[in-house]
Amino acid sequence: MALDAVSVQAYCVCKGEYMAKINTSNSDALFPILNQPDQPHIGPLARAAQQAPLDSEGFLTEYRPLESRSLIGKVISRRGVPFTHAINPYRGCEFACRYCYARYTHEFLEMHDPAEFERKIYFKQNAAWLLRQELRKLPQGTHIGIGSATDPYQPIERRQRITRSIWEVFAETGGYSIGLVTKSVLVLRDLELLQKVAKKNRLSIHLTVTTMDTRLARLLEPRAPRPDLRIHALKRLRQAGIRAGVLCSPIMPGINDARSSMAAVARAAAEADANFFSAGALFLKPCSQPTFFAFLREHYPALMRSYELRYGQNAFVSAEYRKRIAEIVDSISREFRLGHRFEQMPMKTGLDFAARREDPQGYLPFAQSA
Repeated sequence: MALDAVSVQAYCVCKGEYMAKINTSNSDALFPILNQPDQPHIGPLARAAQQAPLDSEGFLTEYRPLESRSLIGKVISRRGVPFTHAINPYRGCEFACRYCYARYTHEFLEMHDPAEFERKIYFKQNAAWLLRQELRKLPQGTHIGIGSATDPYQPIERRQRITRSIWEVFAETGGYSIGLVTKSVLVLRDLELLQKVAKKNRLSIHLTVTTMDTRLARLLEPRAPRPDLRIHALKRLRQAGIRAGVLCSPIMPGINDARSSMAAVARAAAEADANFFSAGALFLKPCSQPTFFAFLREHYPALMRSYELRYGQNAFVSAEYRKRIAEIVDSISREFRLGHRFEQMPMKTGLDFAARREDPQGYLPFAQSA
């Protein structure tokens, strides 16, 4: 038998045992799998993202369609959020907010560079069809949050109109409690449609306004609309009879946590006839820390040590700080006669919606749906 490709030499080892030593000089051709690097396990969601074709490009941004098996995700949270299900029409967000906690959601796509969250945007295909199928399984009265991780009205929505298609479904289907969170004035495009949705469902629109200081807002939220434009959108929503208010979140120590800063936002909200005002302290997940700390080093270097102590080992700031912020928010809300973000509201359908405890962080969780 010829052994020119693989020669075997028997040699003695301790205790008289024998082993075969293989000369693998030509084994690449015979056993190519032996020299292939280990391939990490990739889940179906990450695989779908890797295979998604390029749809279009923007400034430092690329957009790709994402095949989805579902649209509504079950919310898993220990923070007392007021809804049980969530819809996020997009994965990734162009607004590039420095504090965004949702950057970790791209890790489900095997993307671990925080910058990819704002540069690689995926839009979910067949959203309206999926929603119709899934609503058949959800009882009336279900609390659904839209935009709990990524803004449903970010710039790509102008062209893709996925969020609008979702509203079209809810305009046909009644009895749900729906809350939407956005920083975008694009929500006004769907004003008439939102009025139809509100006739059949309990609808609340939450405009995030972190500060009324335009310069600070531009540093914190580089590609989001100006604060005054968001307040204008709030006013238009209220004039249309839609329940809407302001989330002054996140509250960041030493940056926008002065009472005067929060009061300025509340005053603007009250002048726009907001139904409610809410705020919560910064929640800084490990995936968000590099981006936010880079922002601090550039614009607030004197605060770096304080933030390292506050958030170095914990995504949450201390309970004492959260309590102080809650007291300030409560005082400001009373001053400007602004209601609570979550409150019991009677439904025309007669369904009873129990009021739920407000999330102390002022954030909405991310549902891990495909």
